[in-house]
Amino acid sequence: MPTFQSKKYVPKSFQNTLAASYRSKLSRHPFLLFGLPFIATMVAGSFFLTPAAALRYERHDRKVKTLSKDEELGIKRIEGRKAFDINEEYYRLAAKDLDDWDNKRVKRLKGESDGIL
Repeated sequence: MPTFQSKKYVPKSFQNTLAASYRSKLSRHPFLLFGLPFIATMVAGSFFLTPAAALRYERHDRKVKTLSKDEELGIKRIEGRKAFDINEEYYRLAAKDLDDWDNKRVKRLKGESDGIL
């Protein structure tokens, strides 16, 4: 019984085309089939997604505005009131007598346990 040829039949019109040369090089260079399309996809995706990411951050920057320290804290300046000074507040609290105090119990609501055993 005769054996079949290992070569596939390729018409003469197909032999000189770009697709034929690409197909013949695939068996010797598998990078052309797997690596090249993957790298091309990654590079193209990078170029296409860069403007989308920039648009996202620009839109976020438009929403966020810079606030002054008073606006940030929600403080409205009342005319005639002096500005808050941390050093002055420190010395005012340091002048208080913290050793003389009494422990006072808070009045409980009806039905609430007072914690006394």
